[in-house]
Amino acid sequence: MKTPYNHIQKLLRLNRWVVVSVVICSGMVSALSIVLMARMHRETLDHAFVVNGEGEIIPLRWAEQREQLEVEALAHLELFHRMFYGVDADSYKRNMERALWLGNASVANVFQQKKADGFYNRLLQYALVQKVVRINSTVKVGQEPYRFETRTMIRIHRGAVTDTYELITTGQLIHVERSFPNNPHGLLVTDFFENTLQKLESYETTEE
Repeated sequence: MKTPYNHIQKLLRLNRWVVVSVVICSGMVSALSIVLMARMHRETLDHAFVVNGEGEIIPLRWAEQREQLEVEALAHLELFHRMFYGVDADSYKRNMERALWLGNASVANVFQQKKADGFYNRLLQYALVQKVVRINSTVKVGQEPYRFETRTMIRIHRGAVTDTYELITTGQLIHVERSFPNNPHGLLVTDFFENTLQKLESYETTEE
């Protein structure tokens, strides 16, 4: 004999199976979504994309990106050290302005210290010419910020006398927005420090 109670039991039983089915399906969908997202994340880490001159999208592996980052970091350090240390009476203001675009307050602090020590006054007074002869940098690009060490060979011309020095500087590089032409590589020198300055006697020359 059918009663309203039996009808309610059937409805509750049906609702329970519906709820269980929805929960199982939701769990399966969630698990599948996690698997797909993990796969997409791995593929994203393995590949990036660039657009060539013809508008085609080309995959670029992260290993290649790292190589490109090292090239840009070395180029940034080359530009910075040439601007900051390659100075004379006519160019030092222009070079300092460019160099300060490539570094943060730590670079400005070194500049202010040199200024307070009278370096730029001597540059003007004695018509000194400071040329960068060679720059050798090493950069660890494994993790940002990227630590670097740079050995810069500098020649200072005082009339007929030329002295050669090796300067070792250290610091870190971080990413910033590219700014043309002020900061074309999109990197910034931070924690900049002049470690040692050594005169190289074997390179000292006297011009008659």
